[in-house]
Amino acid sequence: MARPKGSPNKSTALAREAIARFVDHNSDRLQGWLDQIAADKGPEAAFRCFTDLVEYHVPKLARTEVTGQDQGPVKIEVSWREPE
Repeated sequence: MARPKGSPNKSTALAREAIARFVDHNSDRLQGWLDQIAADKGPEAAFRCFTDLVEYHVPKLARTEVTGQDQGPVKIEVSWREPE
């Protein structure tokens, strides 16, 4: 039986769960590790490390592009009536 479209395979789900447990159990030490990376390699390296780790802990949000008619720009018209 095939898994539903968009659902992670079992290996991915297990890896995400393991990383989430690692982060949860080391959250108090994580800041120290990031501080050390920033001191050794700069704040950009520490930020990249953090975002790489968070990607596995918090799922990425799906991106949806909204377009207007014929893939053109979205046009919004606003109007209101004067109160009677």
